[in-house]
Amino acid sequence: MRKFLVALIVPARLHEPVRIEEIGLCLASRQALVEGNVEAISGRGWHAFLNDQAKSIPLPLNPRAEVLIREAGTPIEAPVSGNAVFLGHGSDGDETDVPAQLLSLAERLFATRLAA
Repeated sequence: MRKFLVALIVPARLHEPVRIEEIGLCLASRQALVEGNVEAISGRGWHAFLNDQAKSIPLPLNPRAEVLIREAGTPIEAPVSGNAVFLGHGSDGDETDVPAQLLSLAERLFATRLAA
């Protein structure tokens, strides 16, 4: 049984690099990365965890995550704030590693190489 998932982390602070990272399966690992309680945005084969209180805290805007979400084909109306954690959807509702096509899109958008 796996103990970790490979996630794409898109920090809100632009001086921090976009990266892939192994994270635990528990909710606490996602909460630590988004710095609070989580909410999710779903796309085709993936979902992103964000801080559910990002607007009221307020957390810094995350233009890189917003662009990635939009370019991946998911329309959103509100701006994205705070760190974003991207994972994949499994066939039976479980979470999986971030999909390769989302990593590839992130590499093109952010002109960076993301190695697993």
